[in-house]
Amino acid sequence: MGAVVESRDIIQIGKKVLEEEINALSNLKNNLCESFSKAVEIVLNSRGKVILTGIGKSGIIAQKIASTLSSTGTPSIFLHPAEAIHGDLGVVEKEDVVIAISNSGETPELIAIVPILKRWGNKIILITNKENSTLSRYGDVVVNIHVEREACPLNLAPTSSSTNTLALGDAIAIALLTLKEFKEEDFARFHPGGSLGKRLMRVSQIMKTELPVVNPEIPLKEAIIEISEKRYGATLVIQDSKMLGIITDGDIRRAVKKGFSLDRSLARDVMTVNPKYTTPDSYVLQALELMERYNITVLPVVEKDVPVGIVHIHDILKSGVV
Repeated sequence: MGAVVESRDIIQIGKKVLEEEINALSNLKNNLCESFSKAVEIVLNSRGKVILTGIGKSGIIAQKIASTLSSTGTPSIFLHPAEAIHGDLGVVEKEDVVIAISNSGETPELIAIVPILKRWGNKIILITNKENSTLSRYGDVVVNIHVEREACPLNLAPTSSSTNTLALGDAIAIALLTLKEFKEEDFARFHPGGSLGKRLMRVSQIMKTELPVVNPEIPLKEAIIEISEKRYGATLVIQDSKMLGIITDGDIRRAVKKGFSLDRSLARDVMTVNPKYTTPDSYVLQALELMERYNITVLPVVEKDVPVGIVHIHDILKSGVV
């Protein structure tokens, strides 16, 4: 049987770890200097990809940084140093930049490959906690993560050091994203699947272009036929290519309740003038928000005052954005 530990004691252990890591991150922030700027500039000016390499916990962090860089517009891959010396160095091209991660700066697997890459002429960025180390001699720039001690009470398990390295990688990726003027549409292009891609889906991707359309002067009963045939629960009222209004199932029910004649009433008599609409470039989530705010199920899609599509709430639900 293990020792009985109070819940509050466990919570205090967790808080101490988080406090140690917060302090380490604060130290990294306060000591960020020209080496960081130079590292970003090297990657920014490179015509090749970025090679991330490291082993153990550093290798896991390197994989995450490579993924973040790739998804934000900087092509990157992870190269396992042990596999590299058995043939995988062939993936490295002349213009590539290498980011090597080693907390100690003395990782044998990296010492085996970094000098080779240096001789090949590849730019080397070293992320480390020891600026005066074997690997630092090969770095075109050495970025210090500034960790005084690990959050581990034994000061052994990579905790604060891996947190700072991960955060530094994020800082590099976002600096590059900003300098490259990476846009939301670029992000969506690299995230076509999953929740991120769906959140960035545009109305143009789901709108229907076979529009239900009637002239404002036709009898109301003909408008009802158009609504039934197109099956959107609504029809646009258009004249000279301009949208004057919309007639929905709800508009017809209200008109009948008020005593409007289906034979003698015209489309313009019951249409909703100046209806809410969206644009092709709007996000689907923005269109949904508009529908929810005004309790409507159909939105015209308008571009330069001309209707180009229509979106039903069912189209949004099918898209999977919610």
